[in-house]
Amino acid sequence: MKENTGLRKTTLAALFLAIGLILPFITMQIPAVGKMLCPMHIPVLLCGYVCGWPYGLIVGIITPLLRGVLFGMPAIFPNAVCMAFELATYGFVAGILSKKMNRDIKSLYVSLITAMLCGRIVWGLASAAIYALTGGIFTWKLFLMGGFVNALPGIMIQLMLIPVLVERLYCMEGTLEWN
Repeated sequence: MKENTGLRKTTLAALFLAIGLILPFITMQIPAVGKMLCPMHIPVLLCGYVCGWPYGLIVGIITPLLRGVLFGMPAIFPNAVCMAFELATYGFVAGILSKKMNRDIKSLYVSLITAMLCGRIVWGLASAAIYALTGGIFTWKLFLMGGFVNALPGIMIQLMLIPVLVERLYCMEGTLEWN
């Protein structure tokens, strides 16, 4: 009997969305530290790797916006809007590259770092555009501090956690159907 992979991917995407909504509650107990850990990024990246780029893209767009509407954090404008662009890029790039890459740790790190860099660049561009439209100023210093320096703990966690989880999931390939 052929499995319904569309239903499976939709269910997994919903699970990743739920994790993206709930995980910040754990990390935001100390707000200054919680922002540094980037808790919504992890489930979106995993969704891109496991479900493919369309699901990663959609979950990336929805997660920060829905979380902002439901819980007030991140603030819808400009934070959640900019994050929606960033996370959508994470899910999209991770999904595209996972389909094209070899299933080895080196390729996984290359695709993860590429997805993370692309997401940060898109976040910077979206932030610059939104700030320009609202009369604000988005400088290189703000981009580097917000996108890299302040997020360094989250970046390190992603670089340690995502490859391990994805590799374990790839080992289960006989029981799951991938992209």
